[in-house]
Amino acid sequence: MLAVPIIDIMGLLCSRQKRYSEADTEENVQAAEIEKRIAQETKAEKHIHKLLLLGAGESGKSTIFKQIKLLFQTGFDEAELRSYTSVIHANVYQTIKILHDGSRELAQNEADSLKYVISPENKEIGEKLSEIGSRLDYPCLTKEFAQDIETLWRDPAIQETYSRGNELQVPDCAHYFMENLQRLSDVNYIPTKEDVLYARVRTTGVVEIQFRYDQMLFEDENKNRMMETKELFDWVLKQPCFEKTSFMLFLNKFDIFEKKVLKVPLNVCEWFKDYQPLSTGKQEIEHAYEFVKKKFEELYFQSTAPHRVDRVFKIYRTTALDQKLVKKTFKLVDESLRRRNLIEAGLL
Repeated sequence: MLAVPIIDIMGLLCSRQKRYSEADTEENVQAAEIEKRIAQETKAEKHIHKLLLLGAGESGKSTIFKQIKLLFQTGFDEAELRSYTSVIHANVYQTIKILHDGSRELAQNEADSLKYVISPENKEIGEKLSEIGSRLDYPCLTKEFAQDIETLWRDPAIQETYSRGNELQVPDCAHYFMENLQRLSDVNYIPTKEDVLYARVRTTGVVEIQFRYDQMLFEDENKNRMMETKELFDWVLKQPCFEKTSFMLFLNKFDIFEKKVLKVPLNVCEWFKDYQPLSTGKQEIEHAYEFVKKKFEELYFQSTAPHRVDRVFKIYRTTALDQKLVKKTFKLVDESLRRRNLIEAGLL
């Protein structure tokens, strides 16, 4: 019974194709050409290694991409550099607003609140800059605005607030841009490559694993960034589409980690609550790094057999702003991928 309508439908399709075949000849030729081109591109892509950068918010993914453009492509031409001017000026206004509003919040809620109270002579400046930072469109950074921002930045209350930056979503570019305000506000200002690397534009979508263990996510202020990273890494490892994918784990912003681990205990992060510090200085930094590295290795091998040769796993400490280190890291990544190819070909 069910076969009858199927035959009828097939007959209709066949008769329709016959009816329009002559009129659609040109379309068919174009379709065949497209399919041929897709097949050629698919064949060519088999020889291309694709790297997918994944990471939690503020992990440095965009900075890595900028470094790749500088290292392995043509870099930024003058037009591209100029296009970052408004981004950098926005970063400045956003940063000073975060610091101003953060100092006010700390002054209301902390036991030692007085050290977060902005001095009376800078209060009006702070209110004005906070209002500007709330706008959708930011004004050009003039010398006058730069002077106001620099005055507020030097206020002891703002400096105290900056020391609590991990709790307030203060961007990593804060100190760099605050110390370069006069240059950034010059009428003939053209961003440098270093300025562009520090510039922060919120990006979304698929694009590394980051290295903050006590900072909250911008997307969810109640969630620790390292815990978000752990969950993201664990989720990716378990996806069927990545079953035979190699993983290069970038423990990024190592320069910040070096400073922070000596001030903030690693075990403030729930994932690292079993961490026991052993020493101080450089030895403690290395001890802490090896502990974090081991945690990610354990997470990886929970879902992967340790002796698999078709799935390479490497961990690199990186600082996305350090061009030499990024170049060295990608050289190691390239060597790892080449070695995997030789293994798969049975040559190793």
